[in-house]
Amino acid sequence: MFSTTCGKQFLLYLLIHAFIGTPQLTYSAGVYSSSNRTAIPPVRRRCLPDQAMALLRLKRSFNTTAAWGSFGNGPICTLGSWQAGSDCCAGWEGVRCGDGDGRITVLDLGECGLESSGGVHPALFDLTSLRHLNLAWNNFNGSQLPVVGFERLTELIHLNLSSSGFAGRIPDGIKHLSKLVSLDLSNKFYIHDQFDELVLLASWLPDWSLVEPDIGSLVANLSNLKELYLGKVDLSGNAPGAAWCSAFANATPELHVLSLPYCRLRRPICGSLSAIHSLTEINLAYNFMYGRIPESSADIPSLSVLILTYNELKGWFPEKIFQNKNLTTVDIRYNEVSGSLPNFSSDSILKDLLVSSTNFSGPIPGSISNIKSLNKLGLASTHFSQELPSSIGELKSLSTLEVSGAGIVGTIPYWITNLTSLLLLQFSNCGVSGEIPSFIGNLRNLTRLQLYKCNFSGTIPPQIFNMTKLRILYLHSNNFVGMVELSSFWKLPRLISLLLSNNKLTVVDTEENSSVVNEMESLGLASCKLSQFPSALKHMHYVVYLDLSHNQINGSIPQWAWESWNDILILNVSHNRLNNLGYGSFLPRVISVLDLSSNLFEGPIPLLGNSLDCSNNRFNSIPLNLCSHLRDILFLKASRNSLSGPIPPTICDARNLELLDLSYNNLSGLIPSCLMDDLHSLGVLNLKANQLHGRLPQNIKHNCAFEDLNFSDNRMEGQLPRSLAACRDLQVVDIGNNKINDTFPCWMSKLPKLQVLVLKHNKFVGTVGREDRSCEFPKLRILDLSSNGFFGTLPKEWFKAMASMMEKSTEEALSMRPQHALTHEGSIYQFTIAITYKGSEVTFSKILRSLVVIDVSDNSFHGGIPDVIGGLVQLSELNMSHNALTGHIPSHLGALNQLESLDLSSNYLSREIPRELASLHFLSTLNLSYNKLVGRIPESPQFLTYSNLSFLGNIGLCGLQVSVRCNNTDTPNVVPQPPEKKSVDIVLFLMVGLGYGVGFAVSIVVTWGIRFRKRSQGRIFIC
Repeated sequence: MFSTTCGKQFLLYLLIHAFIGTPQLTYSAGVYSSSNRTAIPPVRRRCLPDQAMALLRLKRSFNTTAAWGSFGNGPICTLGSWQAGSDCCAGWEGVRCGDGDGRITVLDLGECGLESSGGVHPALFDLTSLRHLNLAWNNFNGSQLPVVGFERLTELIHLNLSSSGFAGRIPDGIKHLSKLVSLDLSNKFYIHDQFDELVLLASWLPDWSLVEPDIGSLVANLSNLKELYLGKVDLSGNAPGAAWCSAFANATPELHVLSLPYCRLRRPICGSLSAIHSLTEINLAYNFMYGRIPESSADIPSLSVLILTYNELKGWFPEKIFQNKNLTTVDIRYNEVSGSLPNFSSDSILKDLLVSSTNFSGPIPGSISNIKSLNKLGLASTHFSQELPSSIGELKSLSTLEVSGAGIVGTIPYWITNLTSLLLLQFSNCGVSGEIPSFIGNLRNLTRLQLYKCNFSGTIPPQIFNMTKLRILYLHSNNFVGMVELSSFWKLPRLISLLLSNNKLTVVDTEENSSVVNEMESLGLASCKLSQFPSALKHMHYVVYLDLSHNQINGSIPQWAWESWNDILILNVSHNRLNNLGYGSFLPRVISVLDLSSNLFEGPIPLLGNSLDCSNNRFNSIPLNLCSHLRDILFLKASRNSLSGPIPPTICDARNLELLDLSYNNLSGLIPSCLMDDLHSLGVLNLKANQLHGRLPQNIKHNCAFEDLNFSDNRMEGQLPRSLAACRDLQVVDIGNNKINDTFPCWMSKLPKLQVLVLKHNKFVGTVGREDRSCEFPKLRILDLSSNGFFGTLPKEWFKAMASMMEKSTEEALSMRPQHALTHEGSIYQFTIAITYKGSEVTFSKILRSLVVIDVSDNSFHGGIPDVIGGLVQLSELNMSHNALTGHIPSHLGALNQLESLDLSSNYLSREIPRELASLHFLSTLNLSYNKLVGRIPESPQFLTYSNLSFLGNIGLCGLQVSVRCNNTDTPNVVPQPPEKKSVDIVLFLMVGLGYGVGFAVSIVVTWGIRFRKRSQGRIFIC
């Protein structure tokens, strides 16, 4: 019998076969795989008795009757040849002995499908002459690698323990095998990006990852190492920064292969790797590495393979890398790197060139046709509008063509039909538009057709239904129209994955069962105007991914769904009208991702696997035993429900929890201290808008992972926990609308990534900032201190240090991506915030980096407004109202050309309104009321859009807005106009005026009329 976890791995193995073919295990020369096991030559001497006895003890530790590892794709070892009394050097499966000494030097049990619940038997370590050991693709059921034993295998050259379900720390014994040439501890089920946005498989494996918190200690004694494979080994505990690179540069000078995909290694790539001149392959995919790709990467002379896909790399890609004559693979997809492709010469040996889903721009060179060896091509162009060069059609050996980027426009070109070897054709996130041409049907060998997130329109052409080799068909997120019968896709006999979501299609359900339906593994029908569960789903026994969101399905999830979908991993039924799960609270454990959000479900929150979004429903309770059933949950969103009562402390049993959102409920009581003290992976804790009270937990550990903390709109008291200073990844802190009694947290200046700090509506007192450098917040973009008891002056140097408010930023939103897993797009959690913006309480569902706010209103600040605020040129809103500020309004504020809202009301500001404010063309909200301002209100079209409410309570002001005529002695406060503008101004004003409404349109006539009369009469008064 398979265990649940074995069955899950079996399913994922089949998925990999279905989508990408048989996984290729990588071994160096001298490591024997199952395919060459029969080629072991005869030995010259009978094996020693102690060697045979050790093997027989090892055999008894395995369950050879429940073999599962090779799933029929290779020989499953029963070890039947291992018999007492026979010669273990003559015909024992997977065994080879040394020449003439009867000692075992090779033990290759890779892909044997052996199972052991007790871990590696100590008898293995009696084989002290082993040089090659391969236990890959067996099942050790999450057991720890032995703490002692490996150090006895001092002759080992090749060690492969990959994909065998080992867990825990890598033992020190392995670290002392100084003769090792190749070491493979990877989990070969790590992510494969061919699943794109659907699911990245590593997320939903049993949490059996090996852990290595110190790469330096792992490789310190392995100076002979040439190949290292650590895919899906958890390296997140390593020191921050680039020390991990230096460890390899210092310890492994002969390294050829460095393969660290999906290792949670969120670190920069440092230039010291280029010191290892022997490197031929670098694979750092799926790590969320940040920073730039070092220029020195181009100086590795032997580099053949560079794989950096799915990271957060930025900056310019070193074009010099393309000049490396040994280069065969460049894969930098799904990064924000910029660059351009060079001209390629005919001696290039590139096989895979994948730069799609990047910020590459510039022309795509026609010389790309010179790369006759090219097998996979992924292109991107973001800012340079162009069509694909027809020379690509000369690449007859091309099997994969991926195109992305808004800069690539036009329609699907006809020359694509020349690419008769194409297996995968993808146009995604690009500017290509129009209908799918009928000639697409000429690509008879296509197994994957992926045309999504572009501007394709029209109906789905019937020629697609003749492409009988298609296994994957993605047409989602376009503008396809019309009515389509779901059963028409069952004409594709090999189809296993179909995505039609988010078009303008009406999908019609027809009762039809076929062998194709039975084999379907993924189906996306979001926004397809469905009113019920399609009947074909009854027969999809192997479906793994199902998206029925944003339809009009009501009632209950049918009982047959739970009976049929035995292997489903991801289920999205959000944004429907469902009110009943059709199942008990304990949902099938096989489900890893469940999205029930925005429905009408009631009762207790259901219990299931890794990721649950049940927000915006009517759930009313959190089961007390919730997380005793969800020890591996990573992602729990239950906001906007009717949850009441205390937060159960058992929620802290979810030791791997990375995101918890219980906002907008009726939860009461204290915040369990374990939520902040003990959950070391928790990155987002959102408890906004409940009825929680008491003090915040104070003993936050040094290795906390918080990125977003939101306790706003509760009744929290006491002081902020000083231990938060240890949370180095913290970006957002919102404690607004509570009863916190504290002083300004200068100690938070130690948080290097803090961008949002909201302390509004509390009981904070004292001064803010300091003139020295002990209270600087260079990354801060939103600061809200409103409605507290702060006093004193506003320090000039404090504002001067807010460097991020001076720098232009992208429209990128602040967000958190789960660390253990990459899932579908919904797993990216957007940070939210509620602040007063333009005079109203506004909730921002996304915090764009371009939103820059300072709000110090409703305090007791005195003194002048610092001139240096005029240097914070990215400010969107500045609110200093309801204080005791004196002096004048600095003219430097006229430099804030991004400002949309300025509120200086209810202070003691005097003198005139500086005319420089009239040049703030984005300033839609202005409030200068209740000050001591005098003189003429600036005469400009912009100022004429403000009503008298903007100037009330300033008895010394005159002008049209306050209906007070200015005297002749008042200095004209007229904004200088550019010279030589005549009646053209009317056209210009009219064009701009459309953005300001009718009030501004009226001002056009008034302003132009005034200027006309000035030429003939001199000064004129506005009345």
